[in-house]
Amino acid sequence: MDALTSGIIKSFLLHIALAGMLFASANLQMSKPTVMHVQLNPVMQEEQEKAVSAISVDQRAVERKIAQLKQAEDAKKRAEEKRIRDLERRAVQARKDREAEARRIKKLEQQRQAKLAEKRKAEAQAKKAREVEQKQRADAEKARKERLQAEQAAKAAAEKRKSEEDRLRQAEAQRKRQEEEAKRKAEAAEQARQKALQEQLLQEQLAQEQAARAKVRQQQVLGEVDKYKALIMQRIQSNLLIDEKMKGKQCRLNIRLGFNGLVTQANSLGGDKLVCEAALRAVRMADTLPVSKDKDVFEQLKNINLTIKPNL
Repeated sequence: MDALTSGIIKSFLLHIALAGMLFASANLQMSKPTVMHVQLNPVMQEEQEKAVSAISVDQRAVERKIAQLKQAEDAKKRAEEKRIRDLERRAVQARKDREAEARRIKKLEQQRQAKLAEKRKAEAQAKKAREVEQKQRADAEKARKERLQAEQAAKAAAEKRKSEEDRLRQAEAQRKRQEEEAKRKAEAAEQARQKALQEQLLQEQLAQEQAARAKVRQQQVLGEVDKYKALIMQRIQSNLLIDEKMKGKQCRLNIRLGFNGLVTQANSLGGDKLVCEAALRAVRMADTLPVSKDKDVFEQLKNINLTIKPNL
């Protein structure tokens, strides 16, 4: 609509401009007392022809635009009417579908209720039959138990008499066995005491020997550990880049080693920052450090703490 309004305004202004030029030309001719032949400037004449042509073209464009807008509005109206008809048709179909579904569900529910009633009836009949069968079994079981109890009572009396006789014989035999067992246990206890005393003496002797060997071994291990710690310190010191600012300063390191001396981890535990950086750099440059092939020595070297002091 803005484009249409703009076209109309332009057309209106061109008409006014053309009328103004014609009016000015007429006034100019009337002010002359004599008749003159005026030849229009070709350029002005061409501009006027273009203006008239533009007015005619703009008018046709306006008419086409109006026709297009009307066609678009009609198409939009027809589409909206079609959409409403489709919605109404789908709503009617949905209502029919809901009614059909409700009828189907109602029929299924009636069938379910009928089957449920049949099931309940069958269950009631089965329950009654089970109760009759259970009563018959209970009566038969009661009679069987009463007969069995009578038989067991007679058998128990005979067994009790025989059991009493056997008990007296067993008591006498038990007394003799207990006396023999007591004597045997006393002898075994004395033997066990003697054996335990000997074993205790032997264990004490072995413990003393093991303690002595362990002490010697520990001293050997500690000596080897000190030796390899010194070798490790020597390797680190050889790679340590020293600065005068490090004089009198130190850093504690934690170093973890693989079985072949490979440095798997190195961390600072505190100290002068410059010394710590140089010490960690020296460890990385070494890559591998001296370690013992002795398992006990290596166990104390694989995770060690060292204090690095630059030799200044």
